[in-house]
Amino acid sequence: MARCEVCGNDYDMSFEVVAAGARHVFDSFECAAHKLAPVCEHCGCRVLGHGTQVGGRFYCCAHCAREAEQGAAVQDRA
Repeated sequence: MARCEVCGNDYDMSFEVVAAGARHVFDSFECAAHKLAPVCEHCGCRVLGHGTQVGGRFYCCAHCAREAEQGAAVQDRA
């Protein structure tokens, strides 16, 4: 068993994620997303899908990118 680094739960079905060379242990995808997913620079939600980037900043959608980047020409790729 391993302890989740987010919630501290010692769980027999915990799993490891290696991201950017660092090893992480979680007990759920929710905890993994909480720790590893970027946050939208405009609305603050976790970016769990593709999202978009402008100038190295993450946004959950083109709308948030345009709002934060003063009308930047950003489009969703749906």
